[in-house]
Amino acid sequence: MKVKRTERGWAGHFICADRCLFRRNTLLERGDIKIVISTVGAMQDIHKEGRFERIGCDRYYETMAFHSKKDDKKYHDIDVNRQVYFNSEWVINELYADDKANKMHEKVVKEISRELLAGNKYNEG
Repeated sequence: MKVKRTERGWAGHFICADRCLFRRNTLLERGDIKIVISTVGAMQDIHKEGRFERIGCDRYYETMAFHSKKDDKKYHDIDVNRQVYFNSEWVINELYADDKANKMHEKVVKEISRELLAGNKYNEG
């Protein structure tokens, strides 16, 4: 059984994602396991036009992964209580690094896809 990959057009995590100029959201599915990989960054400062804020301690971009909500049968949005941990880099502390953020996101997608194919259920089932 393969891993199904779907690129989606909305932010997957982060409460201020609507202020982020960079947003990626990839859904991976293998059997009943559904994992969302989300990358956000380049968050605009609402008080100073043209300026950016960090989205966390020492980072302008971050990637996180979560299982989807068990009762969400349509969109499979994240369940913030079921984070998926991975080994790839997940933080970038520089601005104007969308190219690096894309590469970071892809590495996490590949790592989790490989693990799913190897039978890792990330504590599900």
